[in-house]
Amino acid sequence: MRKLVSTSRFKLRGAIALGCITILAGVLAAACQETPTTTQTGSPAPEQQASTTANAKGLKIGSLLPATGDLASVGQPMLGAVPLLVNTVNQCGGVNGEPIALVPNTDDQTDPQAGAEGMTKLAEVDKVAGVVGSFASSVSSAAAPIAVRNKVILISPGSTSPVFTERAQKGDFQGYWARTAPPDTYQAQALAKLAYERGFKTAATIVINNDYGVGFEKEFVQSFEKLGGKVTNKDKPTRYDPKATTFETEVQAAFAGKPEAVAAIAYAETGALLLKTAYEQGLSKGVQILLTDGSKSEQFPGQVGKSNDGKFIITGAIGTVPGADGKALEAFTKLWQGKFGKPPAEYAAQAWDATALLALAAQAAQANTGDAIKSKLRDVANAPGVEVSDVCEALKLVKEGKDINYQGASGNVDIDENGDVVGVYDVWRVEEDGKLKTVDQVTPQ
Repeated sequence: MRKLVSTSRFKLRGAIALGCITILAGVLAAACQETPTTTQTGSPAPEQQASTTANAKGLKIGSLLPATGDLASVGQPMLGAVPLLVNTVNQCGGVNGEPIALVPNTDDQTDPQAGAEGMTKLAEVDKVAGVVGSFASSVSSAAAPIAVRNKVILISPGSTSPVFTERAQKGDFQGYWARTAPPDTYQAQALAKLAYERGFKTAATIVINNDYGVGFEKEFVQSFEKLGGKVTNKDKPTRYDPKATTFETEVQAAFAGKPEAVAAIAYAETGALLLKTAYEQGLSKGVQILLTDGSKSEQFPGQVGKSNDGKFIITGAIGTVPGADGKALEAFTKLWQGKFGKPPAEYAAQAWDATALLALAAQAAQANTGDAIKSKLRDVANAPGVEVSDVCEALKLVKEGKDINYQGASGNVDIDENGDVVGVYDVWRVEEDGKLKTVDQVTPQ
């Protein structure tokens, strides 16, 4: 995973990406995309083998995922999933008789403004029908109105804020939004259940002040208290600025009530600095640290750092992350390992499924527009229909006019009227050697 990157570097990358837009499409477009053999996080760089020409005849899609910024350590491993699915589909005949045209990933930099600019480019310059993204809920919140305005389907593999459910219920998305990762309504319930079942009766929260953090916090507090626990800073929740670089005030506020556990709902870079600050101030000693998907990366323990005796500061921290238990998981894992030489990281399966749904819905509609995909998205994702987990077999059945119920790698991906799915959660722990180990599963209460 990646090292800390300065804000100026983010701006530089954004400027480079903007410059790439002005270059004529075609072969030169690929030159604007960074394509190292490995990413900064050490994950294999994704291939972009599909056509990216502006006049492509087939289905045209893109992705809006964080290659840089606070979520790069989680986002980068996902970057291989979208082209892997596209290339798989193209090898078995494509969609509506043509190869899928894939625009190289647009880096949202884990920043809402950059995400909005990226979504505008994808919709209005590249003129895609569908987009896989974004990962950060705050970025997807900024991108969704642009997708709706341009009638582009946006399917997120990781934006988990409950805000999207609320906005969908209000009709904000008009059917152009869905996600293959379950909302944090469920993950917060799962984390609260995990904490209470581990014997912790008091807890505090410290969260990143955006849709992800605040939505998670509210549901965690409600769920933990419903179980019989007490949240010590309920009346004065501790929320930190996503752009903050110091956290002395925030950690003092969160740990002030002497909670038995602290739920840190954070992203990797800022979360690491926050927990390091809590340790240096002597506040976290003897307190169980609870983490979530936003900070889960192999490099996170190292980012937080070690104590004077050489031990990892957050040894023993436990957390939750959406798991993958779909019928297509085994085949997807085998394909991924064959391509990249390692098991898929979290959310790779969700990104694969999001891309698969775009392809299947377009084929079912026999058209390559966002409106067409929207009209058939739930038809291919949900019952009734033949349960099928192989995407090429699924396309074959759809071409034959048969109804299907796609069973994904992440889960059954049954998408409800709000664009939501329900999932399971893996429990992970930081071991003494700094490695992350999956130790259990927990379901929402």
